[in-house]
Amino acid sequence: MQHAAEYRKTEVNTSDNVRVVSLLYDGAINFIRIARKRMEHGDIAGKGLYIGKATAIVAELSSSLNMDSGEIAKNLNRLYDYILDRLLYANMRNDLRAFDDVEKVLEVLRGAWKDIEREGSVNIPKGANNAGIGLRL
Repeated sequence: MQHAAEYRKTEVNTSDNVRVVSLLYDGAINFIRIARKRMEHGDIAGKGLYIGKATAIVAELSSSLNMDSGEIAKNLNRLYDYILDRLLYANMRNDLRAFDDVEKVLEVLRGAWKDIEREGSVNIPKGANNAGIGLRL
């Protein structure tokens, strides 16, 4: 009975963490879309504000990686660095393609997390954290 309760607690914590990460991706994508619209309307301050919000989310996702958990965390870290670089470029150069690049990467990552979320549970690899994919949540 004790093992079932521990399993359920891990499952709930894992699904809560997966949901949080999924929502963070939703937020970052939403802020990028708003930043794009602000840029298109010539609202430089608004563009910067929403790029800053998206950057803060991606930076938080990056800082939550457990780099000791393996290759997935290292690959995510590289993707987050790419996203942050492209957001900086979009802000400096008013480049719509940079927004497109970032949005595409975030959409793919969000889709993967939504799939995990729909499954309802995550098989946690040995040595990984409770999200099972290299995040310290």
